[in-house]
Amino acid sequence: MAHDWEKLTQLVGDQAFVIERVRLPDTGIAIEGPFELPPLARLSGEDQVFMAAFVRSHGNIKRMEEWFGVSYQIGRAH
Repeated sequence: MAHDWEKLTQLVGDQAFVIERVRLPDTGIAIEGPFELPPLARLSGEDQVFMAAFVRSHGNIKRMEEWFGVSYQIGRAH
């Protein structure tokens, strides 16, 4: 399902869209009506990955550095 979400994001790009039907496949229940995406779901896939890692790490920069294999250095003004 994650790939479906990525395809949808690529298809619509920055255009606004409304979800009109939600179906729970295990129960067969469907809810219809206009649904707006929550703000975090409107972010790009890359930004969603970053935000999920940030929340999982409780904002710990060192842990984020380890997960993403980068180093965040705070420079001093010279």
